[in-house]
Amino acid sequence: MTSTVRPPLRGLGTAAALLLALTACGSGGGSSSGDVESALEEGGKITVWAWEPTLEPVVEEFEKKHPNVEVDLVNAGTGPDQYSALQNAIKAGSGIPDLAQLEYFALSQFAVAESVADLSSLGADDLDGTFSTGPWGSVNIEGGVYGLPMDSGPMALFYNADLFDEHGIEVPETWDAYVEAAEKLQKADSEAYITADTGEAGLATSLIWQAGGEPYRVDGTDVTVDFTDEGSTRYAETWQRLLEDDLLAPTNSWTDEWFQGMSDGSIATVIAGAWMPANLESSVADGAGSWRVAPLPQWEQGAAASAENGGSSLAVPEAGENKELAYAFAEYAAVGDGVDTRLDNGAFPATTRHLESEEFLSREFDYFGGQQANKVFADSASNVVEGWSYLPYQVYANSVFNDTAGKAYVSDTTLAEGLAAWQKETVQYGNQQGFTVNQ
Repeated sequence: MTSTVRPPLRGLGTAAALLLALTACGSGGGSSSGDVESALEEGGKITVWAWEPTLEPVVEEFEKKHPNVEVDLVNAGTGPDQYSALQNAIKAGSGIPDLAQLEYFALSQFAVAESVADLSSLGADDLDGTFSTGPWGSVNIEGGVYGLPMDSGPMALFYNADLFDEHGIEVPETWDAYVEAAEKLQKADSEAYITADTGEAGLATSLIWQAGGEPYRVDGTDVTVDFTDEGSTRYAETWQRLLEDDLLAPTNSWTDEWFQGMSDGSIATVIAGAWMPANLESSVADGAGSWRVAPLPQWEQGAAASAENGGSSLAVPEAGENKELAYAFAEYAAVGDGVDTRLDNGAFPATTRHLESEEFLSREFDYFGGQQANKVFADSASNVVEGWSYLPYQVYANSVFNDTAGKAYVSDTTLAEGLAAWQKETVQYGNQQGFTVNQ
């Protein structure tokens, strides 16, 4: 990656709650890929709501290639701020963009409410196999394709190799070994922590996903929430050991203190998606040459399971007036030449052709001491556990994580008890919003 900084996507869901009552305006009607070509020839103007900076050069290139098309790229807010604005526009029936960036965990909320269009008839059905498992599964909802994957966040372990070598700590291959490494690090230096975590819904759900957990089951309006499944239990028991022995730095992610901890050696690892290198390069510049990338520790020795952490799609609002033209731009940005442009500016791909290309895999990262880190990320992408689902109101669920499961970080509440409280709250909310939620 280059120096373009990606925003901390997964943490954004905790900032605000959204009501589920999204009113669909208008009808998608029948379309085809031929209609998309016709729309490009005819031209027109589309409005795209997105905060992702790597889309800016994509817009310029697209307009040069299609001079009859004007793309108005608008930053209507990041994450939940944009979702609230989009919800309000849909409800009012005016000011609705033609295309909107939606994080994977938020997409289903708009899809279930029929506020974004099924893109199958526009050509999205033909893209099966174009994207890696995690992102493609995230946009396939209830038999429809409700967005095009714009990027992905296959997870990896970022670690300070110099710090590990100094204290004789081996790169942990399992989560049990990770806990042991945390204990060894604390004994060697009481000011050093294996990682920082003050409670984040995105990290918790990603690790449960990797453990094979399926706490969310969605079948139309029938929803099941169950954090007592094997994967959730495995995560809770392991992370409880870190909490009980105060092995986690009490530092909030994405703060100056967090980046400083990675710079001065008091935070030894970061568990994150493949978008993390740009943030390290720009905000932990002193760590250049010291940090490396490794596969995620495994829940079982010898396994190769992974999960996604972050990433967004481009979705077409159902009430948008230029669906075909909007889809054409989305396809260019997510599948066409726009992907290469975004990669050059710091994005991480969701497209298999890039994840499998020798040029991409052989890139050496100066920051990681010349390591070909994309090989680690690509392996992670190919090993994402299948079967994961988000709630159709995941944005709200993430917003109440700290008030429920997060209490395990600041009180005598166990993480298992915290997850049970999170479950209870999300079940109650879902039933209030018209879902039939079981637990």
